[in-house]
Amino acid sequence: MQQEKTRRVTLRDIAAKTGFSVNTVSHALKDQPDISDKTKRLIRKTAQEMGYIRNSSAVFLRSGVSKSIAIVLGDLSNPLFAIMVKGLEVRLKEKGYVSFVINTEEDKATERMALEMALEKNVDGIILCPSPDGRENVAFLQQQGVPFVLHGRYFRDMDTSAVLYDDQRCGYLATRHLLQEGHRKILFINAPLSVSSAQERLNGYYEALSEFGVGQAQVATVTLSPGQRLEQIRHALFEEYDYTAVVAFSDMIALEVISLLQEQQISVPGDISVVGFDNIQSNYLLPTQLTTVSSSKSLMVRKSVELLIDQIQRHHKDSIRLVLPAEIKIRETTKTKA
Repeated sequence: MQQEKTRRVTLRDIAAKTGFSVNTVSHALKDQPDISDKTKRLIRKTAQEMGYIRNSSAVFLRSGVSKSIAIVLGDLSNPLFAIMVKGLEVRLKEKGYVSFVINTEEDKATERMALEMALEKNVDGIILCPSPDGRENVAFLQQQGVPFVLHGRYFRDMDTSAVLYDDQRCGYLATRHLLQEGHRKILFINAPLSVSSAQERLNGYYEALSEFGVGQAQVATVTLSPGQRLEQIRHALFEEYDYTAVVAFSDMIALEVISLLQEQQISVPGDISVVGFDNIQSNYLLPTQLTTVSSSKSLMVRKSVELLIDQIQRHHKDSIRLVLPAEIKIRETTKTKA
């Protein structure tokens, strides 16, 4: 026998149960100042006992505000993204917003569907780490007029609000550290250059080399392709290049590099020094004490949320781009070249 659908508890039901008017119940549940604390406690207790759930769609129709934010990011299997998501969710909750997360797998078609889904849910705003080829999706958001902030990546020629690492400085600091340790054959294993941070870290790499008088012909760069990462890293490490140090686009890639080197009995840092980016070790206990470069993730989260909520509440469309300072954490995967 088909189970009868249970009717949803309404404000009118709570009013009938408590003896207050629907208007009083509504004001109490919204924590309005015209209702006494004693009445608020009674109404809230009754609402909870009755299983009342606020109808967010009805609230949106009345106010045009959903108090919800979409967080759209590329790869939740990457610890950096997981750290960012947790921080964003906590910060948004503190500000009175519910958030939901959509993973795009760094695919622009999936990203477009994610953005359309978010808009269908009438979100008040979106925090987006755009996919490498997601320029059209960002343009789509601009056309929709919904407040949004780009988180960690941007497109240089697009006028959008964004909170970013100083990625050129990051690339510079990583490479300068290795150069100061006496390394001159430095292999840079990079992400696709369509990712803004990849291009800017590469620029910083070249900036440091130039400062130390090291020509580009003396070093090597590898640009990884989606789906072929490990094969390309393995080829670069063992079949193609002569190097004494590696700069890796992320801590995850750096840890993969170290694992592959150790499989071949190559010591890190005894034989090869390795530097990553992101400092995920600030949030995870890792067996490898990785030298890395990063900006403050908690500051990036806070600034992204503040920037987005300011857009939502002030209804302004001025684009603000914040670039956060970078610092290097020198640990145990780099040493002076013998």
